[in-house]
Amino acid sequence: MDHKRLRTVAMGALILAVSLCPTATIARNGDNITAMRETSRAFSAVAKKVVPAVVSIRVENTVQAEARYHSSPQEEDFFERFFGRRYQRRSQEPQTQIGQGSGFIISTDGYILTNNHVVGKADKIIVTLHDGRKFENVKLVGTDPDTEVAVIKIDGDNLPMVELGDSDKLEIGEWVIAVGNPFGLSETVTVGVVSAKGRTVGITERGGYEDFIQTDAAINPGNSGGPLLDIDGKAIGINTAIFSQSGGYMGIGFAIPIGMATKVKDPLIKSGKVTRVFLGIRMDEVDHDAAEFFNLDRPQGVLVADVIKDSPAGRAGLKKRDIILELDGRVVDNLYQLRNSISLMEPGTRAVLAIIRDGKKMDIKVKIGTLKEEVVAARVPGRAEKLGMRVADLTDEMAQRFGYDVEEGVIITEVESDSPAGRAGILPGTLIASVNSDDVTTVAQFNAALGASEVTESGKVLLLLRNDEYIWYEVLHFD
Repeated sequence: MDHKRLRTVAMGALILAVSLCPTATIARNGDNITAMRETSRAFSAVAKKVVPAVVSIRVENTVQAEARYHSSPQEEDFFERFFGRRYQRRSQEPQTQIGQGSGFIISTDGYILTNNHVVGKADKIIVTLHDGRKFENVKLVGTDPDTEVAVIKIDGDNLPMVELGDSDKLEIGEWVIAVGNPFGLSETVTVGVVSAKGRTVGITERGGYEDFIQTDAAINPGNSGGPLLDIDGKAIGINTAIFSQSGGYMGIGFAIPIGMATKVKDPLIKSGKVTRVFLGIRMDEVDHDAAEFFNLDRPQGVLVADVIKDSPAGRAGLKKRDIILELDGRVVDNLYQLRNSISLMEPGTRAVLAIIRDGKKMDIKVKIGTLKEEVVAARVPGRAEKLGMRVADLTDEMAQRFGYDVEEGVIITEVESDSPAGRAGILPGTLIASVNSDDVTTVAQFNAALGASEVTESGKVLLLLRNDEYIWYEVLHFD
């Protein structure tokens, strides 16, 4: 074939290719690529803006090590005979534990937001900035185990800072960016979306106030305390925890909404502590059966299981079996939402509860009170502490992890070693199916049943427990 013939064939093939790929399609693909480039540039712009204000936190904590090499008088005699008493003393010498996390500067003079579990028990805190500056005289301003929020401070002027956003306006599916120091790898940026809102996963101390943002942006150990950002580079959350069966990222991470964190950090900065408020009721969910029993169109609101004597709720006239549907005109979906909303109010706030009582709707006006130490038990999750454990409602994620059905009981999230539960060998992840003869499927039911056991003369409680292999009864004595 001559060159002229070859050029003719090539031109024909080009014309055919163009006819099969319309100009509109080419333009559309070009627009998509342009949009992707713009999105990529947006992520890069956020990283450049925020990374200088994200800090690495190193903590040191001195702990008294336990004697690990003997556990009975016979074994003690054996080790002393061959190694002397010095062997035992060495095994009990104090040890320094090292931890690592993240935080972010929220003011030019050095206030930093992070997590309680990062700095709450630290003897020494060291902060390192992106530019290499290291601060060793770090002040622990205050911590709040009930929300996992903590504030620390470094001395400085004109420091880079992260602007706080509005987590209340956050929508499921929105882009979010996580920044932190996972596994000690500084200034790590990951991108994902908001997977869910309002998650309660039972990780705060004392079963505290949880309203987590769930995201699939990669979060790993060391990310704790770092910011979760919106596409404008504003912090809308504090990265706090992950759901994992391996210890690493599995697509589910949790962040404290910045709205909740702000309500906590302001009093921490002002006084070093958070003053809690309370309504004075014990609550239960309104499930399908309860909704049918009370002639509701659907499961909604919170069922009042008990009213604390001389509490704000008691003085306002709230009664058992009342169903709370609204708080100040906002629909109440579940007990966690109600509890969190009340916890963020100021002491003395006057609120209006829309309720159903005996099939009739009415409004109850209540003055929110200050939560004093002697009434802490009025909070839903508090009673399990007397047995040395913390419990949580069984979520879909936890049920899948441990192989339970969601309707089966409440799950133990933490056990103290020197406690009735710890001495009985009960482990986190164990399910509590009943208390004495009462089946329990929510923390509220568990607390109510446990409260009845506390007032008996025996000081004992019978728990029906199960794990993925066994089911058994355990009798525990209140300390």
